[in-house]
Amino acid sequence: MKAGFLQFRPELGNRDRNIAKIKSLLPDAKDAGLLVLPELANSGYNFLSKEHAFENAEEVSKSVFVDFLIEESGKYNLNIVAGMNECEGDKLYNSAVLISPEGLAGKYRKIHLFWNEKDIFEKGDLGLPVFDLGYCKTGILICFDWIFPEVWRILALKGADVICHPSNLVLPYAQQAVPVQGMINRTFNITANRYGTERGVTFSGKSIISDPFGKTIVTAAPDKDEVRIVELDIAKARDKMITPRNHVFEDRIPEEYSQLV
Repeated sequence: MKAGFLQFRPELGNRDRNIAKIKSLLPDAKDAGLLVLPELANSGYNFLSKEHAFENAEEVSKSVFVDFLIEESGKYNLNIVAGMNECEGDKLYNSAVLISPEGLAGKYRKIHLFWNEKDIFEKGDLGLPVFDLGYCKTGILICFDWIFPEVWRILALKGADVICHPSNLVLPYAQQAVPVQGMINRTFNITANRYGTERGVTFSGKSIISDPFGKTIVTAAPDKDEVRIVELDIAKARDKMITPRNHVFEDRIPEEYSQLV
């Protein structure tokens, strides 16, 4: 299968301009089956207040942004994972939607909130779902989730071949850690990061795709729009043998890990 990322710089509070920018870059992803966009791609990130975040949030069922993604997904026969600022009633979630050519196929809400996100968003309440696209199974994590090995392992145990990782990364070492999580769990990982500075917060760009052996296949520039698509051999993610006598999951000894819970 072919998969990749779309890296761009969302504009704070300007959904329509963000949609226009994504639309202009999507032709470069026309050969992909799966494409990952950054975190909060509809709204930008560094809100002035919770009220400001609400003003720029959308309900998934009434979202102009989601409707746009559905239309483009059908146009290019493309599955799209995109971060979005989601509201549900009086709550806000830092979410990611999975869009297929048939429509909304799934959703994940960020569990591990970073820094001032804790003043704006609720902790995700949808667990860690894995979605079957037919040619692969995919899970979703969002940005700061990267630092917690437990969630990567759970998605891999649930059968994820590819883990999609919409991000607005600021810590300079995150891109080093993501391939290691893939090596430990034998998954392909796609981090779609944003770049630029927004109200004093600078994002690192350098979106990456890594393979099940911890190798970074491609890296984007730190400071420009970029779409990168690569061929992924899903069989490599499904081979969990480390040696002829060692298996990534079957060699686990859960009774020794009780301190984790």
